[in-house]
Amino acid sequence: MNFKETDRRRFLKATAGLAGVAAGAGLVGAKGQTNQAQHVHTEPPRRGARYSIDHMTHYTPLQDYQGIITPARLHFMQQHSSEFPEISWDEHRLTIHGMVERPLTFTMDDLKQLPSVQRVHFVECHGNSSPQSHNVQNSKNPNLGLPIQYIHGMASTSEWAGVPFSVLLNEAGIKPEGTWLVMEGADAGKFSHTLPTAKAMEDCFVAYSQNGDPLRVEQGYPIRAIVPGWEGPHNVKYLRHIKVVDEAYNTWNESMNHSVSRPDLGGKARWYHFQWGPKSLITRPSAGMEMRKGYVQITGLAWSGAGKVAKVDVSVDGGKTWKEAKIDGAVHSKAHTRFNYDWQWNGEEATILSRVTDETGDVQPSIAELTEHWGMKMDDWHKEERPRAIHMNAIQPWKIARDGSITDAMFV
Repeated sequence: MNFKETDRRRFLKATAGLAGVAAGAGLVGAKGQTNQAQHVHTEPPRRGARYSIDHMTHYTPLQDYQGIITPARLHFMQQHSSEFPEISWDEHRLTIHGMVERPLTFTMDDLKQLPSVQRVHFVECHGNSSPQSHNVQNSKNPNLGLPIQYIHGMASTSEWAGVPFSVLLNEAGIKPEGTWLVMEGADAGKFSHTLPTAKAMEDCFVAYSQNGDPLRVEQGYPIRAIVPGWEGPHNVKYLRHIKVVDEAYNTWNESMNHSVSRPDLGGKARWYHFQWGPKSLITRPSAGMEMRKGYVQITGLAWSGAGKVAKVDVSVDGGKTWKEAKIDGAVHSKAHTRFNYDWQWNGEEATILSRVTDETGDVQPSIAELTEHWGMKMDDWHKEERPRAIHMNAIQPWKIARDGSITDAMFV
């Protein structure tokens, strides 16, 4: 397999295909609104470049499908380099070096011959569900607002297959003092991120397959790191170097690009963000859709970086009372779990919410609880420009009006 066609041609072909999938989705949407599976924001090519993209984002249309597995073509994507790398399966190498007894270099065929695992896990951008994306009209900023894929759509679940980090590190003879890893991708920006060795040995792996097929170039072809339950940037794409070191490295994306100042830290930034907290979302009905009086099946997704979903509760009265929803299908660790709740809507105003409890007993917080934990005030969310925040896992309320229209009620 060899990606040798130009970046521009390949990318435009990919986006056209995604748009076609979205157009064929049969959902009730907002009046006059077309739900799109792909949205990319670009800037004009820089002088001398064939094709330049400052930042590419593909949002998963969570509202458009059932089950828990995201089709590979709809898996969310964050691309932090100016172009997709052109990588040949035959030529790509993964090198493990640093504090090891035997520095090793693996071909892709070498990796395919090693012991492998096949697991279902979510990957979620640490900026997913950002406060800045709520209650924003698409006409003002097409990258934010409704439908909900532009608020919560940087999270997807796939069945990944690959070689455990433990196999590779043991093969190289990792030294006891090697307590951290520095991972580097083969993209133009050499995206790098650090990872504690203990986490790597526990459940991380180098994936070469997604949903039974080779990785797509948007997802890191030919290999990427899968770090179950932790924030997206740890899952380095186009993986080519793993350096074993004895301390945490402050890579640019960790200490600069992905650091966010917090009031509870005196305006300082927390550099190391790891595990996602418990999170759930009603995907249908949701903001931007319309409802009819009568029977409604409320459905959504729940997940936690700590492990399995234990239960999901649903409220149809703004959180005054809660009832347990039904889990639909398999429950995997650190993966999306589908839930359903049968409801009879009487045509009156209502606010619907979901709340997940994971297997550790951790419960998804309300926006008020999360705000207090972060050392903020609820008034902060009503400023003209909301504070930037990451690891947002607050309960998401959807408000249903008497005419059946549904709006985002997170900050109203």
